[in-house]
Amino acid sequence: MAEANDWNAKIIEEFRNNQGKVGGMFEGHPMVILHTTGAKTGKERVNPLVYLPDGKRILIFASKGGAPTNPDWYHNLLANPNVKVEVGTETYEGVATPVSAEERDTIYAKQVAVFPGFGEYERKTTRKIPVVAIERKSA
Repeated sequence: MAEANDWNAKIIEEFRNNQGKVGGMFEGHPMVILHTTGAKTGKERVNPLVYLPDGKRILIFASKGGAPTNPDWYHNLLANPNVKVEVGTETYEGVATPVSAEERDTIYAKQVAVFPGFGEYERKTTRKIPVVAIERKSA
């Protein structure tokens, strides 16, 4: 787990030092830093994620690289849907909601079209990878 945390920490640092842009395998893809509240611990958890813009909301994918289980951040936002989001140089409060089963398949196909790695994640696992919409809280 420490290895993943170190890897995430490097991406987060690069994101914050470069106005929300990162290189490597994520270069050219929209990135967000998602802050959730730990379902068991109540502590803040921070994860860099690729997202898909969708009007006034952003869409994130609980792919975990095609692992057999959902990522911890997904369980955290189910327990507490209030999140903080960093996009580019902006930070705002949002509410996270899993999308409907019908909407999920259409959205996931769009994500695969722009970032084919998500198709590979889907092929590697037997679970249906959840898609979550985050909407900005009103002021």
